[in-house]
Amino acid sequence: MKFYKYQGTGNDFVMIDDRENRFDDQDLALVSRLCDRKFGIGADGLILIRNHPKYNFEMIYFNADGSQSMCGNGARCAVAFAEFLGIIGEKTHFLAIDGDHEALIKEGLVELKMGNVSGIDQVKTDCFVNTGSPHHIRFVDQIEEYPVVEEGRKIRYDQRYSPGGTNVNFIQPISSDEIFVRTYERGVEDETLSCGTGVTAAAIAFAQDQKAATVKIKTRGGNLSVRFRRNADGTLEDIWLIGPAQQVFAGQIDL
Repeated sequence: MKFYKYQGTGNDFVMIDDRENRFDDQDLALVSRLCDRKFGIGADGLILIRNHPKYNFEMIYFNADGSQSMCGNGARCAVAFAEFLGIIGEKTHFLAIDGDHEALIKEGLVELKMGNVSGIDQVKTDCFVNTGSPHHIRFVDQIEEYPVVEEGRKIRYDQRYSPGGTNVNFIQPISSDEIFVRTYERGVEDETLSCGTGVTAAAIAFAQDQKAATVKIKTRGGNLSVRFRRNADGTLEDIWLIGPAQQVFAGQIDL
């Protein structure tokens, strides 16, 4: 099987052109094996690009453990991959697990329109935002030294989020329009260098008192930005996740 490897701010993905529907997407053990960093290609997730009668393409996304969710950085990489395959130009309209999305490729960056968000829920002194995937958010000090994996795992498996669990984001403000975000990602069950839906949720939580905002985000894998507009009823629209997506290598693997 031919595959490609893409990364978006350190979030890495195995990409497969599956427009002929040859990949068995019910074989979750195969998905996990391909994402395994010791015995497979190694990635945070696996993405299939398929044809769709109503959209430019459909993105089928799997976490490294075979579970499925929306992935913002994965979607940005899927857009870059679709352009590489000649499926799209600078603009696209595609389908993901949480619905349809628009995206633009401008000056080397992929701008992805995320789904609307219903609002922010308070969880004691923390908060929760669903951006296509669930995200628990906690503001912390000294984020570089913070025990992200230890504390993230506790929250990820908290009874409140049973049975599916949640992703967990830790935020430290840098300035009035910039934050540092570290994420414990369910499905990977570890800290990832970046998480697209996570930084989107973090930006919304950080700027929750603003009607519209553009928030710059620093992650261990690189820099992103999120812009959005908040309605009078607290819902959020015109949410865009912006950042780089790069092909790292291509190869072939025996299944």
